[in-house]
Amino acid sequence: MPLTDKAIRNAKPGPKPVRLADERGLYLEVTPSGGKWWRFRYRHGGKEKLLSMGTYPDTGLAQARERRDEARKLLADGIDPSEHRKATKAMRAERDANSFEAVAREWYAKMAPTWAASHGDKVIRRLERDVFPWIGGRPVADVTAPELLVVLRRIESRGTIETAHRALQNAGQVFRYAIATGRAERDPSPDLRGALPPMKHEHFAAVTDAKDIGPLLRKLDGHTGTLIVQSAIRLAPLVFVRPGELRMAEWADIDLDAAEWRYVVPKTKTPHIVPLSSQAVAILRDLHPLTGHGRFVFSGVRDHEKPMSDAAIRAAMQRLGIPKEIMSVHGWRATARTILDEVLGERPDLIEHQLAHAVRDPNGRAYNRTAHLPERHRMMQRWADWLDRQRDGAEVIPLRGGAA
Repeated sequence: MPLTDKAIRNAKPGPKPVRLADERGLYLEVTPSGGKWWRFRYRHGGKEKLLSMGTYPDTGLAQARERRDEARKLLADGIDPSEHRKATKAMRAERDANSFEAVAREWYAKMAPTWAASHGDKVIRRLERDVFPWIGGRPVADVTAPELLVVLRRIESRGTIETAHRALQNAGQVFRYAIATGRAERDPSPDLRGALPPMKHEHFAAVTDAKDIGPLLRKLDGHTGTLIVQSAIRLAPLVFVRPGELRMAEWADIDLDAAEWRYVVPKTKTPHIVPLSSQAVAILRDLHPLTGHGRFVFSGVRDHEKPMSDAAIRAAMQRLGIPKEIMSVHGWRATARTILDEVLGERPDLIEHQLAHAVRDPNGRAYNRTAHLPERHRMMQRWADWLDRQRDGAEVIPLRGGAA
């Protein structure tokens, strides 16, 4: 006699498992602890087998019968339901392991150690926020260009065109990693070339006219805030490193006696040397009694164990009446590049080395951190002396190729 919901609800456990038969191999097993398990008994290949159909009440009588009927259809086609379930589970596991998100996270784990932490954080946040929710669960090999474009259009609709382009770039990197690891056959991202509006590249504001440097330096000298920020503002034009490199400067990397600052550039993971002019050394010696006992040269105001905030110098410059549209901290790199070349006539390769850009040398190496170090010491001192003359109101005279 078939089971009923009432009979199932009223079934009581005993000292041994109790089996309540339904129809066509399906029965309910009540365990001594009170659990109620659906079982399907069948024969395949001359052997009797059992297949679990779920537990009651999560799986009701009607649903258990549906699962039994599906298993019987497989048996009619000569397929063992138990083996079919195992194969399906394995396929799902393989699909999950080869999903876009799984492959992307694996790619990220491989690449993150080679990136600056800030860059890695941006990449994974971009994927988690803008890509994974839409195609993360799709098999990476099945994602098409139109699917990817829908994702990018969502980003574009927010007005963040640059983010859309970067998401497309990251997706392409994930697809190429999937190809390299045998989980995809092609990268659909190139098919979207031209599908997004072009990015508007905004360059960092910089003063590159020599006659404007003096007034700018005199404005910076008017800073009346903390010594830490004041020192950073004064040192920035002398070393023209990236703002993050200046902010994260550590005393352990600075040798004041040798007048050198040696560190690894976060952006490229390459060693770099900044020769320090006598003016730069003087600024650092003056600051050392205040922050020299700690790790960071420019420590935070509230927490001396952390570097100063990335907005500290920018805010100070704005208070001095130097808007970010006129000059940025990063802009000193363009200023130095222009003046060292067009006014002081320094060799372009020396300038590029000092900017921590890759410069090929005669031996074929892409980067040589010690290349022309004596010449760069001379160039950095000459640059600092030129800045002093502009601050003092000296006449600007182009000196192509000559000594200071």
